[in-house]
Amino acid sequence: MRSRQISTIILFVVLATTLGTSCSSQTETLSGNSDETWPEITTTMKPWLRWWWMGSAVDKENISRRMEEFAEAGIGGVEIFPIYGVKGYEEQYLKHLSPEWIEMVLHTVNEADRLGMEVDMIMGTGWPYGGPQVEPEYAAGKMHIQTYKVKAGTRLDQKIVGNVPDEAELARLQYLMPGESPDMPDPAKLLHLFAFNKDGEKVELTSRVREGNLDWTPDEEYDLYAIFLGKTGQMVKRSSLGGAGFVLDHFSDEAVLDFLEPYENSMDPLHNRLRAIFNDSYEIYGADLTPGFFDQFSQRRGYDLTDHIPLLLPGASGEEVMRVTSDYRETLSELVLEAFSGNWNRWVHEHTFITRQQAHGGPANLLDYYAAADIQECESFYGTTFNIPGLRWESSDAKEAEADLIMWKFASSGTHISGKDLTSSETFTWLREHFKTALSQCKPELEQMLLSGVNHMVIHGSSFFPDEAAWPGWKFYASVHFSPYISTWRDAPGMFQYIARCQSMLQSGKSDNEILVYWPFYDVMDDVNSTNLGGQFLQQLSIHTKDHWLAPSRFYKLVTSLIDKGYSVDFVSDRYLEKAEVTGGKISLSGMEYEALVVPECERMPMNTFSLMADLAGSGGKVVLEGWPESVPGYHNYQERTGQLKQIIEEAGKEIVVDQNVTEALAGLGLQGESLKATGLGFIRRDLEGEKVYFMVNHTPGEIDGYVPLNCSSKSIMIMDPLTGKTGLGKTKPGKALSEVYLQLKPGQTLFIRTSDKKITAPEWEYFQEKGDPHEIAGNWELKFVSGGPVTPENANLEELTSWTELSMEAEAFSGTARYKVALDNPDPEVTHWLLDLGDVRESARVWINGEEMGRFWSVPFSGVTSLLKEGENILEIEVTNLPANRIIDMEKKGVEWKIFHNLNIVDLDYEIFSAADWDPVPSGLLGRVTLTPLRRKIP
Repeated sequence: MRSRQISTIILFVVLATTLGTSCSSQTETLSGNSDETWPEITTTMKPWLRWWWMGSAVDKENISRRMEEFAEAGIGGVEIFPIYGVKGYEEQYLKHLSPEWIEMVLHTVNEADRLGMEVDMIMGTGWPYGGPQVEPEYAAGKMHIQTYKVKAGTRLDQKIVGNVPDEAELARLQYLMPGESPDMPDPAKLLHLFAFNKDGEKVELTSRVREGNLDWTPDEEYDLYAIFLGKTGQMVKRSSLGGAGFVLDHFSDEAVLDFLEPYENSMDPLHNRLRAIFNDSYEIYGADLTPGFFDQFSQRRGYDLTDHIPLLLPGASGEEVMRVTSDYRETLSELVLEAFSGNWNRWVHEHTFITRQQAHGGPANLLDYYAAADIQECESFYGTTFNIPGLRWESSDAKEAEADLIMWKFASSGTHISGKDLTSSETFTWLREHFKTALSQCKPELEQMLLSGVNHMVIHGSSFFPDEAAWPGWKFYASVHFSPYISTWRDAPGMFQYIARCQSMLQSGKSDNEILVYWPFYDVMDDVNSTNLGGQFLQQLSIHTKDHWLAPSRFYKLVTSLIDKGYSVDFVSDRYLEKAEVTGGKISLSGMEYEALVVPECERMPMNTFSLMADLAGSGGKVVLEGWPESVPGYHNYQERTGQLKQIIEEAGKEIVVDQNVTEALAGLGLQGESLKATGLGFIRRDLEGEKVYFMVNHTPGEIDGYVPLNCSSKSIMIMDPLTGKTGLGKTKPGKALSEVYLQLKPGQTLFIRTSDKKITAPEWEYFQEKGDPHEIAGNWELKFVSGGPVTPENANLEELTSWTELSMEAEAFSGTARYKVALDNPDPEVTHWLLDLGDVRESARVWINGEEMGRFWSVPFSGVTSLLKEGENILEIEVTNLPANRIIDMEKKGVEWKIFHNLNIVDLDYEIFSAADWDPVPSGLLGRVTLTPLRRKIP
């Protein structure tokens, strides 16, 4: 699917979901059928799966079977990701880009067409980009500086030779495939040799070096600085057959074009068939130099970097060190954007595909780097602690998340400011330990990503496996696993459907963020939190280091305060601010309209950037600064340029609002945040041709039961439950300038709110309140194990609901599904609606009452409203599915070898060798009281 095809789909969704039928219509009738209210689900709206091809030991029959399982479960597409292989299957490995390998990819695409799915793929195997085609000269490079002293009247008595350091050799060896051992690059190449005397005068000596010997006798004492271009030695991580090799030099046009050359003809059969080419996060370590860098630096920064080599040494400090280092980093940022992103995007588009990219980790302006792709992708890593009653957090099975909503918003902001439609995410990476991730633990994690602007989830992940593979199938070294082979897959379609409904709304219309926040990139490049930057040329902006470059910043604190006050924000870079203009008092950028531009207090700002802000303010746009910038970035003539900046500031002072309390300043301009934020609800808002869609999320410990204010006026409001698909006309307060809608949201629940400026006739949303105490369902519970393994335990009768692991050794080892059945008398035949609460469910359930299915229960709260009880005796059946952990524990205790994978094999959360042999059994089944609470309709 091309970019224009995505735009067409989004336009169709907008038209399909807009409530008004004509400009003259003032009333519309809806039947209440959810099919008429929710958008038609497309492949892009469904969740996708990262699909690891282990050793690319794939075949057509098993590709077809796995794809059918994915489609049946509700997966919209797969991302083919070849990695290291499985022991014992080496003869079945397919070499990357071989005709046989391309044939398997083409078969996958054909099957996707048949099943209504789509396919993306990475370029290469493993990550980051690199491979056997990357000759040493085009491998990632690193600068080494060696110093020498020469006294007057003497010659240097040692050779000037650069050696690849030991860490480069270790980096090479770490990711080699069995039987593959590319040679290390030659010793580091001498680029420049300079001599500086005590007065700082420079002498160029490079041409005087012959075979490492310097032919020069000075007439005074000199310090010599030799600059070498070495190689990092980094190999592609987790590569597959035909993919091992050095990591690419991302700063070089020649290197990137050389890397792309093997794909030129081999990809021909896939033209117009694949959707996108994917590039994973920038995990290129230590790469900070490329051939021609010093010439590029001079052209871009306006001065010769080699004049200031002493400032680049480790331990150097002071303002000049910071400014030169900032210039160095800015040059790297521009090079990766132009040499890598520019060439890669052009190549992919010329070959009929679109690009999908993770920019985080890059040594670049993240907003520009994200925005360069067609689909911007962020990533979750580890888990978040939520204050939701009943949602488990076991510190032994999880690590605190490193990413957060503000970090993810760099991706969605890149989407919005560049006029794109989709923000994707690599979702659930290492959410919990292997085999211990419950669907209920996934739900709030995915919801907070949706709140950040993500609307196209790619789930991490699933490994290809053939039917012959023993349980638990083939597994990637990192959790989480979404595989048709393991127990949690049984109820995963409930989560997939939930994601699809959410994304159907969040891909409709356009983002409705009203505040544009300037990101002070140059303060990050200057590293204003540090005083010693000598030798630290590289600044990688990754999720793992955000506590250094992001969390302490004024920008982060300002954005946090804006969000807390109910404002919706996007971030903007210096480059994209150049594209902004004022239309009707609003700041317009790539089809988006913002009420105001907000600028955090920053130390460094380019003169051009401030001039753009002043122009926006002078044209009627609202521009609010926390404080005036102190100086310009960079070294070249910085004092003169700082004086010019202060002159511009003085001239523009009357047009721009300057206030340390930005939220008060915005309120003074008539811009109020959503007051609903005071309820504790999280939200994100979209615009459907003037009508509003709110996604409301309750991640608080308390229930919302009352009127919730909205920052818009409407005549009708539809409430839509993405968990069940139910919809209804919400109760609103009449006569209010701004709408208020009555909402009931228990902790962990979500709703969509869709406003309309027309009067809608539709079934009303059902509100309920409890009208009595809960009735515990007691009696003889029949328990039957219906599917799973390793063996089927004997049936049991339970007078008390406890973990089934306590029943027998077989039940303790069992992972799968068991059916609970109980007869109960209707406690009150006069009651039409009951709240069925399953209590502590481990881990998901399906419920039938009198043979009629009530639904899936896979998330907190494990409860739902039912009207299925009849007078007299009723039969309640609950099928509960547990985690696959207990079966793994049993296998490991028995010494069954299932970790049969090359390279990293299987590791735990701490990246140590994985073992479950010492784990305690994971509680399974229904663990406590199951209750029925009488309800009555509530009229707000």
